[in-house]
Amino acid sequence: MSRTGDSDAVTVAPEPDDQLEAGDPFDADDVRALQRKSIGVLGGSQVLGGVAVAGSLPAGALIAESISGSEAAAGLAQTFGVVGAALLALPLARVALSRGRRVALASGYFLGSLGSIIVIFGAVYRSLAIVYAGCLLVGVASAAGLQARYAATDLASANRRARSLSIVVWGATIGAVAGPNLLDVSGRWALSLGLPPLAGPYLVAAVVCGVTVGLLLVFLRPDPYRESLRLRGDVKPGVQRPRIRDGIEHLKNRPRAVLGIGAVAVGHVAMVMVMVMTPVHMAHVDVSLQLIGLVISVHVAGMYALSPLVGMAVDRFGRLTVIGAGAVILLTACAVSGLARADDVVTLGIGLFLLGLGWSCTLIAGSTLVTDEVDPPERPAVQGLSDLTMNVAGAVGGVVAGVVVWLASYQVLTAVAAIPVVGLVVWASIPACRRHSNTRSM
Repeated sequence: MSRTGDSDAVTVAPEPDDQLEAGDPFDADDVRALQRKSIGVLGGSQVLGGVAVAGSLPAGALIAESISGSEAAAGLAQTFGVVGAALLALPLARVALSRGRRVALASGYFLGSLGSIIVIFGAVYRSLAIVYAGCLLVGVASAAGLQARYAATDLASANRRARSLSIVVWGATIGAVAGPNLLDVSGRWALSLGLPPLAGPYLVAAVVCGVTVGLLLVFLRPDPYRESLRLRGDVKPGVQRPRIRDGIEHLKNRPRAVLGIGAVAVGHVAMVMVMVMTPVHMAHVDVSLQLIGLVISVHVAGMYALSPLVGMAVDRFGRLTVIGAGAVILLTACAVSGLARADDVVTLGIGLFLLGLGWSCTLIAGSTLVTDEVDPPERPAVQGLSDLTMNVAGAVGGVVAGVVVWLASYQVLTAVAAIPVVGLVVWASIPACRRHSNTRSM
């Protein structure tokens, strides 16, 4: 059993390939080749899925506002997307447990494609209820994208686990940048078909999610999760159709796995709280939409662009070390953003970049820690629970952020966002979280 990258010391010598345990099935050349293929397919699905989700999110809000004339209704469109991702996180994990990652991910993107078509109908018939129902299903594509990062670890050896996960996370960069920039082109496409221009991004999402389904079903073979069980010899009666609650039960004696879930959730809630209100904060002093968009673009770069380097750091220095570094970066981001003037684009850009980088550290290190500390047959269930917790935390954070700014100020919000991060630092220092669980994490 390899524990490479699990040490929580500040500096840990990297474990070269020839120091892996003899007989490690994931160090064989054919398994490495299969892992590279899986990473390529999963990375491609992230690019496509990112185009679909990132492009459709702003369009959904605009469609809802055009129908209702209410900004609150616009916000609900995005909320339904988050709710959809949260509600389907565990069902997708259940599919992964019983049918494998390929079917689970393809199912998520199929529902995303179906949801996109439903939103188009809602836009044509100007029905807010239909638009919300579609946004709910489009959110499932988001859940599939989150699960893809865990699929990247199924065939990875322990000393490459974080790097594999981070490469798939990085794939979302392209989609996150390209998606919103297709609004104008897709709008003209929709007009040419006699549809409302705002339905265009959902036309793109429907097609792209459909292509992603085909990509996964055709090329993600053999299924990485089921193949990993076969290599470990875990394919036997009693584990073919495990229950989600078995995975939750599994966490009772896995404090480090719980910490990993907490790190992902805390990083996400702090990021969402500050990020969602920064454009509003800047708009109050008439900062141009172009400059606001630039700050958000810098933030997205912080979230994704450096993820491969973050993954290398997680494998090199240890999971808890990078979680701690992420917490420090998040606290710095809250301080920089909170102290910046609303029209100080440069300082806010630095703060939002650090906010994205801190999120990347807690996401990649926390997700890797969850995978390390949970027995392989239970991983999809616990990973699904992690995604559920992350999405719920983000939804709550968005609501709390609006209330805090309404009652107080953006500066107070950044201080409030720092509170759970400080709690994470204290949590990670608990001795039980610094001792390895007795689990197989080959």
